[in-house]
Amino acid sequence: MMQRFPAQATVENPRYGQLIIGPPGSGKTTYCAEALKFYRELGRQVGVVNLDPANENMSYEPVLSVMELITVEDCMEHLQLGPNGSLMHCAEYLAEHLEDWLLPALRKLGATHNYFLFDCPGQIELYTHHSAMARVFERLERERYSLVTVNLIDSHYCSEPAKFIATLLMALNTMLRMSLPHVNVLSKADLLRKHEAKLHFNVDYYTDVLDLKYLLDKLDDDPAMRKHRKLNAAICSMVEDYALVSFQLLDAFSTDSMLRLRNHIDKANGYVYKAGEEQTVNSLLACAVGAETEASRQQHDIQPYMD
Repeated sequence: MMQRFPAQATVENPRYGQLIIGPPGSGKTTYCAEALKFYRELGRQVGVVNLDPANENMSYEPVLSVMELITVEDCMEHLQLGPNGSLMHCAEYLAEHLEDWLLPALRKLGATHNYFLFDCPGQIELYTHHSAMARVFERLERERYSLVTVNLIDSHYCSEPAKFIATLLMALNTMLRMSLPHVNVLSKADLLRKHEAKLHFNVDYYTDVLDLKYLLDKLDDDPAMRKHRKLNAAICSMVEDYALVSFQLLDAFSTDSMLRLRNHIDKANGYVYKAGEEQTVNSLLACAVGAETEASRQQHDIQPYMD
């Protein structure tokens, strides 16, 4: 006997999120403030959720802040912990109070918001080998949020080969541990002009992570790095074998730059397929496969940041 199905299936309104991570000073809070204004101008029902318990200088008004639950300062005062230990404790405390604090608050906000920017703590160890934030992200996924990790890294690291290789290893580690759609971003790209003289290669060498053996040769110019050549070569080989890491350039104060990054993020978390966002099959396919000539990509992604 054939089963009858309803003519139209009812689909719950999807919810989307960007998990903004990156080292301290990489521009996460600035990006959240500018992205909040940017996405509101696009008509999205967006809000910022602060998950950083040490973020006392927010340049935006969050719809929800972990500092209502716990702060690093309180941990240092009452538990006699140092700054890093306090931050670890806060992350674990948040992970333990997902069901009775974070998720109920987000469900209430769901009546007026369906897109969230999660401003996350800056300590890298929370994403490379500590499990608390991964548990938070996993629970949000099970709550049917379509998430993308946006990993901001200061673009000045391109000017120092050792730091750039360390950045690649950190980005790869984070991508593998988080197991989420991931967009790596070189922030403060408008300042690249100041470091252009220190760059050993063209900017697209760093954004596309091209043949890293050339960087190894540059490391040999430093006696301190030369003795670790085998280790550096092994790190570079591992990054190249996975072939996962690449970067997008970002000037958070440029509308064009934010639009370009938005396209990558929307593809990563699936927002590009949201009903009403794209009007034609051709535009959907173009967004899905990134249909763009190399000349056009260079014009929009590289040239604005170089003299």
